[in-house]
Amino acid sequence: MMLRTLLSGLALLGVVLAPVSLFGAVNTRPEELSVARRWAAAHFEGVTAPVPVEPGLVVLANHDPVQKNGRAGRPLRIADQTFTRGLYCHAFSRIVVRLPGPGARFTAVAGVDSNEQTSGGKGGVDFSVELGGVEKFCSGILREGMPGKPVAVDLAGAREFVLQIAETPDGISCDQADWAEAKVTTVDGREIWLADLPLRTGESTGEAAEPPFSFFYEGKPSSEWLKIWERKQSSRKLDAARTEHTISWSDPQTQLNVRCVGVEYSDFATVEWTVYFRNAGTNTAPLLSEVQAIDLGFERGPNFVLHHHKGTFVRADDFEPLTTNLAAGQKLRFSPPAGRPLGHVFPYFNLESQGEGVVVVVGWPGQWSAEFTRESATRARVRAGQEQVHCRLQPGEEIRTPLLVLQFWQGDWLRAQNLWRRWMLAHNVPRRGGEPLGPQMAACSSHQYGEMINADKRSQMLFIDRYLEEKLPLDYWWMDAGWYWHYGKGWPQTGTWEVDTNRFPGGLRAITDHGHARNVRSIVWFEPERVTPGTFLYTNNPAWLLGKDGGQKLLNLGHDGARTWLIRHITGLIRDQGIDLYRQDYNVDPLGYWRDSDAPDRQGLTENHYVTGYLAFWDALLRQFPNLVATGWRRDYSLPTELSL
Repeated sequence: MMLRTLLSGLALLGVVLAPVSLFGAVNTRPEELSVARRWAAAHFEGVTAPVPVEPGLVVLANHDPVQKNGRAGRPLRIADQTFTRGLYCHAFSRIVVRLPGPGARFTAVAGVDSNEQTSGGKGGVDFSVELGGVEKFCSGILREGMPGKPVAVDLAGAREFVLQIAETPDGISCDQADWAEAKVTTVDGREIWLADLPLRTGESTGEAAEPPFSFFYEGKPSSEWLKIWERKQSSRKLDAARTEHTISWSDPQTQLNVRCVGVEYSDFATVEWTVYFRNAGTNTAPLLSEVQAIDLGFERGPNFVLHHHKGTFVRADDFEPLTTNLAAGQKLRFSPPAGRPLGHVFPYFNLESQGEGVVVVVGWPGQWSAEFTRESATRARVRAGQEQVHCRLQPGEEIRTPLLVLQFWQGDWLRAQNLWRRWMLAHNVPRRGGEPLGPQMAACSSHQYGEMINADKRSQMLFIDRYLEEKLPLDYWWMDAGWYWHYGKGWPQTGTWEVDTNRFPGGLRAITDHGHARNVRSIVWFEPERVTPGTFLYTNNPAWLLGKDGGQKLLNLGHDGARTWLIRHITGLIRDQGIDLYRQDYNVDPLGYWRDSDAPDRQGLTENHYVTGYLAFWDALLRQFPNLVATGWRRDYSLPTELSL
């Protein structure tokens, strides 16, 4: 199972990881699964599946965009009565209502909207309801200021009917009109509010059978290359809920291999994928550039709303939710500063359009970017990936894109947010003994002992005992910065990672055993990537480090030797010291280290190999310790965006 994404701001400790059952009331709908299946068939299998007749509101005509549950942010108003549910339209209007099951009865209140009228008598419209081509309701001419007219139509098991608002001979001026409280009662007794159904403009043409990503190679777009390169495709079941799709393309001239590995979920309307580029030839490959892990247009409309979040500024408004209405031609671009994946911006997005949409998430613990562009009234394009790739791959060299995740939804966007959480809990959040993690209580004495610089074995045991004596239900004892051997005075210098046996004779094991005997697990703080002068790594392995001599450096996890050493060293400490929860900190802005190491025709490669090695490091930890709980806590409060269990 892949804990890929995107657990951010989660210190795990003192945080409730809610079991999946808490969200049991929010279930994926069959029509959402149908959308995801057609998407996967088109983009993973190259098959354009027939578009079924799906539930929704198909707008065949309307003078302005149809609005749900209000008019320009205000409740619907007919004469002196207000309504919080329904459809606001403008004659001439014709909407096909398609239901998810047989309908029994349609009810509403029809009338001219009074929100912007100043006196009675303005506007003049005629409401009607058609069933099977036969008119079943006609309001007669209604004008502004007149009371709404009740609508009640026997649907007799029909799955489709038509709402129409016709203009009168005086023209369409002031013909703003409401289907207030519009709902359908189905044969099986369900109530469906029309405003909860997806709103579409015209009929869907289905997904185009094309790759979901893009790039340039030798200065030409991938759309030109992939259609002439050799293509192979395979699929296999990973488990009851997941199917893996692999599509590869090979350039017969340069031997560049492009491989897209996608996963389709059958219990959620979710798909994810990663793209790999490998030079399988014997010569340096031509220039690869403008790599986008996702480059897709979404046909919806006529309105597009992007729900997104601030990242962290280390202040009270961190991760504040934001909403932006995409205007025609507008482009929104997001990228974090300095290589910190959650700095200032957050890689979770929800693109909404008239009662349906897609959650888009970028999984990349590095410098990512994302763009949302309103290309036309009914089309928005999403592009995202590693921010900078402009390189020539050496023989045998391979790079990858960020992991991209899409989750399709219909109805209310807040419900979609909860569906995302359910998927995360079901398929990504780690479990101990098959059960989700519950609330975890942790404590430490870091502040009492100068970030543990002045702590010793006796003090740590004393604090554990005192917490328990005070009847505080301690799950973890946390040993923070300063437990290891350090040089000089002040803040401990990172890059050694050996227990200071002067203060902790025999290591930390005596403390962790002391806690285990009292049913208290251990947390130990690490920051393995930051290396300061005078430490073991700085002095003995300069080839493993990124940065200028004399200053702080970065352990290059893209270097095989550095990564192998780190895996062996950290796993040895976890095993020998009895560590139960591995906590990783990060106090470096890495982007400058990465980019300063790249030649002009190798831009993005240091970062790419570093991130790939970083994820491999976490994979190795969790393979060796399947029950290990691990969390990454950075200065920007971010976790690695892809972990494997």
